[in-house]
This record gives sequence, C-alpha cells and structure tokens, in this order.
Amino acid sequence: MEKNYGFELERYISKERFNRIKEFAKDKETPFLVIDLAKVAQKYDELLETLPFAKIYYAVKANPHESVIKMLIEKGSYFDIASIYELDHVLALGAAPERLSFGNTIKKAKDIAYAYSKGVRLFATDSESDLRKLSENAPGSRVFFRILTDGRGADWPLSRKFGAHPDTIYKLILSARDLGLVPWGVSFHVGSQQRDIGQWDHAISTCRYLFDAVAEHGIQLKMLNLGGGFPANYLSPTHKTSVYGSEITRFLKDDFGEELPEIILEPGRYMAGDAGVLVTEVVLISRKSEANQYSWVYLDAGKFGGLIETLDESIKFPIYSEKTGPALECILAGPTCDSMDILYENEKYALPASLAEGDRLYFFTTGAYTQSYSSVWFNGFPPLKAYVLED
Repeated sequence: MEKNYGFELERYISKERFNRIKEFAKDKETPFLVIDLAKVAQKYDELLETLPFAKIYYAVKANPHESVIKMLIEKGSYFDIASIYELDHVLALGAAPERLSFGNTIKKAKDIAYAYSKGVRLFATDSESDLRKLSENAPGSRVFFRILTDGRGADWPLSRKFGAHPDTIYKLILSARDLGLVPWGVSFHVGSQQRDIGQWDHAISTCRYLFDAVAEHGIQLKMLNLGGGFPANYLSPTHKTSVYGSEITRFLKDDFGEELPEIILEPGRYMAGDAGVLVTEVVLISRKSEANQYSWVYLDAGKFGGLIETLDESIKFPIYSEKTGPALECILAGPTCDSMDILYENEKYALPASLAEGDRLYFFTTGAYTQSYSSVWFNGFPPLKAYVLED
C-alpha cells in the first residue's frame, strides 16, 4: 500500500535540536542512544510546576545514566530505587540516603539490612512476609503499603504482580505498628504510560478509605504515593502534563480536602522518555514472497538491544527517516537469531519506499527503558551504548 511518507518531526523534537543530535552522532557506530539532558531537566521542572506540593522520587530504573542522576541530584530530586545495586549507584553519585525510597516490594532480607545500614529508612511493602523481613532488618523504618490496581488504560500495565487488595493492606498496616515499624502511607501505580487520568481518581479514593479505616485504630498515615504513569510522547496522543496535574489535584482535594498528606510522585518514563533518540541502521530489506505486499526491514537494534517494550507492540515508538517521497508499509525486526525479535508486525509502519540498507532510522522517545533493558551479549551483541548531549 503506497502513500506519501510524512512525519511530523517537530511533534517530537525541534529541527534545530534534531540537527544538533544528528551532527553529534554522525561518526558513531550504530546502534546507540543519545540522551538530551536538557529535556530531562525540562520534564522535571514541568512536573514540579504542575504539582508543586509533591516530592518527585525519580524512578532510577527508567534511565540510571550517571549524568541523569547527577543532574537530578543538583535539582533536589528524590529517588525511587528497586535494588541494592541502584542504591549503591545513586549513593556513589552523591544522593543522600534520606532522599531515597526502596520502592520494590520484592526484597531479600539481606538486601533490606544492607539498605538500612546505608541509611535508607523508607520502604514499600505489600505482603506479610516482606513486612516481617522489614521489621527484623530495618527496625523503626517508615513503611508504605502498595494497593493493587488493574492497569486499565495503560500502554504498559503493571497489574497483578505488585500490590495487594485493600483488605489485605488494611491488615498489614495494623501489623506494621505491632512489629515496631512506622506505618507511613499508602501507594499505588496506575500503569505505565497511563492515558486514562480517571484511574488516579479511583486509586486515591481507595487510599482515603484506608487512611480512615486505620485511623479508627489510632494510626495516622502521613503520606500518599501516587506512583508513576505520567506519559511520554509516543505515537498515540496524550493530555498535556498540566491537564494531568490539575485533574489529579482535584481528585486529591475531593478526597483529602485542602490539608493534603505528604504527596510523592515516582515518574520514570515521563522524565526520561522524551529525552532519548535511538539511532539504528537498516541491515537488510527483503520480502518473504513475490505476492507479499509488505517488506521486512531488519535493523541493528531490536528487542534485545533496547527495544523490549515493543513486546506485544505495547509501546509504539515514533520512527523517523530522512528519506522523502512515497512510502510503503513495512514489518520491522531486529538483528538477532531469535524469532521473537520482531518489533512491529501487526502495526505496519510507513517508511519511505526509497529506504535502503545502510540508511539510519531514528527512534524518538527512547530515553526510558531502553539502555537499562538491553541484554548483555545475546548473540554476542553488546549492550546498547548511550551518549549524553549536555547543552
């Protein structure tokens, strides 16, 4: 199916900034990621402006590049860590332990003890076993409790594995006090790249119920963790940050009034996603049969080289070619010998019919969950390289 190739470049990046990145990257061997540090800073400021009463705990897992972490430390960010390895990483870069939250509910006892020895005093939980490990290895720590959400409306749902039913959380909160911990708050995550702002409304209402229920037993919760879910700029449009902020503020005040508890945000994708441009080269273009109307375009970056979120075609990255003219709809795949390494087969991407082997393609909005997700030496391919554009 032939149609004119058109791509709204400036929906994702200014022409001037793109030319700056292209010049910066021209002599580098593909595939690689370019991180625009100024964009991460801009997104941090934008979120803080729209929700000024909140504390931003950057989700380190999204993009742990040391330049990103150092810049956010300078801005006064807090950090959400998911392992002792992330803990060591951010501490080595200058983060203060009192500005860290161990947000993973799945933790070894020895890792809890290690984090506690390093000064971490804020931990997430969602189960009795983890709560007991916290009481034994992080006595007196502040604990927040993650409720289960279904992830509807999110491109990358986070349901089922994390969180527990409110009735279970209620019992855990009461147990925490008896175990010598400080029941501090409640958390949730509405799913990554959440388009339905109303999902925050339901979750906040559930948290209000828990605040009231445990207050009857003399426990005054102090904090509400709204998690992540704020979107990056992929193919499908989303609301502006200001719309998310105003609606979430309204939901909070509807349930908690003007005197809000401490509010925590855990943005990851939102903060780093728009800052990344993944540069890849076309390795091979072929057809499976003479009658097949779709070309297969094989790239030197695939699912195992940073693009794992194309799994089930969940995240649809904007893809740009400098070629112009008529376009053909293509199937996109990575370079490895694993048949799973297909990026988009159901969703056909329109690319220039003049696209040739050796040409470069630019995947926008790839600053989050690309380098940190890439495999280590699968088929011998090295992990995705990353370079930082600092001005």
